Amino acid sequence: MKNQEVSKKIDLCSCNVIHNDIVQKVKESLPNEETMFDLSEFFKVFSDSTRIKILSSLLISEMCVCDLAAVLGTTQSAISHQLRLLKAFRLVKSRKAGKVVYYSLSDDHVKSIIELGIAHLSENQ
Repeated sequence: MKNQEVSKKIDLCSCNVIHNDIVQKVKESLPNEETMFDLSEFFKVFSDSTRIKILSSLLISEMCVCDLAAVLGTTQSAISHQLRLLKAFRLVKSRKAGKVVYYSLSDDHVKSIIELGIAHLSENQ
């Protein structure tokens, strides 16, 4: 995100009226604390550009660690480290073909998250 966009001021209410009906409705509709924590941890996985590059690559094609390392210009060890985390969060899955392990996105939800993120960033540019 560009620095000037972050520094924009937000509009605040000029009064101190609490709309209790809305507050109550929202409080009752929010996910429980455990779900909120898990969701927060889930989105933290997307905060690393290497992981985003891996996911974006897998959006195009299933790949082995060697190929991912070549695309990203990094070591197989670095890719394997990130893949372990992505697999733990069920964002990627693997299949073995002989001695080669191929990685792909776990499901269409992961594809949608990446595509929606890209679409969101592309708006109003």
